[in-house]
Amino acid sequence: MNVLLTSCGLETNKIEETFLGMLPKAPAECRAIFIPTAANSPDAVDVLPKCLEDLLKCGIIRDNIFVYDLYDEIEGDICKEYDIIYLCGGSPSYLLRRINERGFQEKLDAFIKAGGVVLGVSAGSMIFAANMPDNLGLLQCALDVHCSENMREKPGSYPRDRKERIKLGNSQAIVFKDDSMVVFE
Repeated sequence: MNVLLTSCGLETNKIEETFLGMLPKAPAECRAIFIPTAANSPDAVDVLPKCLEDLLKCGIIRDNIFVYDLYDEIEGDICKEYDIIYLCGGSPSYLLRRINERGFQEKLDAFIKAGGVVLGVSAGSMIFAANMPDNLGLLQCALDVHCSENMREKPGSYPRDRKERIKLGNSQAIVFKDDSMVVFE
């Protein structure tokens, strides 16, 4: 499963390298869906350029990035047309509500099953966790993001069915390997 959950996106070289290793082809050939929907407050909107820069600094061409706001139906089969879905931060409840109202969960599930790369940032990560009602069901536990250094999760491999809350620091990420999830920095 090519899902990378983060607090702050491609914040470290290790997180960026992990993301690049998930891509099915050269970054310049990848097509991405960039979903800024969660950014519904001034502070969250201010971070959107940094999120877009995450993709650009990896070599993904701006013309290959489709901005999708979850208001209209997305045309075509995203599994065939895109390689990456980038879910930005902001309000996790608002983002999850828009995903569920738009019926985008089924497309996102199919995209993940087909091997597409999903990068969640802050709210874009939390929507997969058990602390959100009607969540996307990837994590069986609650997820906190932007946790301080002394509160963050110890790096390591954990069972995928873990029930204990994960506290992710700004320089940490979660990837999935077989029946486990790996927290790394």
